[in-house]
Amino acid sequence: MIRSASRLAATSVALFMLASPAFAQGQPSANHLALAREVAVNSGMTRSFDAMTEPLLAQLQQMNVTRPEIKQDLDQVVTTLRPEVEQHKQKMIDNAARAFASRMTEAELKEVAAFYKTPAGKKYVEVQPVLLDDIVKDLATWTQNVSEYIMIRARAEMSKKGHQLQ
Repeated sequence: MIRSASRLAATSVALFMLASPAFAQGQPSANHLALAREVAVNSGMTRSFDAMTEPLLAQLQQMNVTRPEIKQDLDQVVTTLRPEVEQHKQKMIDNAARAFASRMTEAELKEVAAFYKTPAGKKYVEVQPVLLDDIVKDLATWTQNVSEYIMIRARAEMSKKGHQLQ
C-alpha cells in the first residue's frame, strides 16, 4: 500500500510537471498524438492510473464484508463500472499524450518510442516501479537530512553575524 502510494505520488508529480494549459505551437497532428500516446503507455506511466482506480473498485467491493447480503449486487455494480472507469482512464491517457506532444516533437517522441521497444527500454519499464519506491523512500530521508543541515548551517552563519536563530 505504501509502495503504491509512493509510486502514485511520484507519478502524480511527473504528470503535474508535464501538464501544459495550451499548446505553444497549436494542435499536434494525429501522428504526433499517436506517438505521444505510445510513449505514455509504453513508458509505464499509465500503470499509475490503474493503481489509482483499482483500489477504489476493490474498496467498493469490500463493503460486502459488513453487508454480505449485498455481495452479488455489489459485484455486478463493479462489473458495470469497470468499462466506465476504463473510459475515464483512456481520457487521462489522452491528457498525458497531449502533455507529451506539447513538450516534445514528433521526432523526439519517435526516438523515445523506439527506446521503449528495445530490451533496455523494456527493462527500464519493468524496474521503474521498484526504482520509484526506492527513490521516494530515500527522498524522505534525504529531505529530512538536508533540512537539518540547512538549519544547522544557517544558525552557524547567523551566529557569525551576531544573530541567534531558534
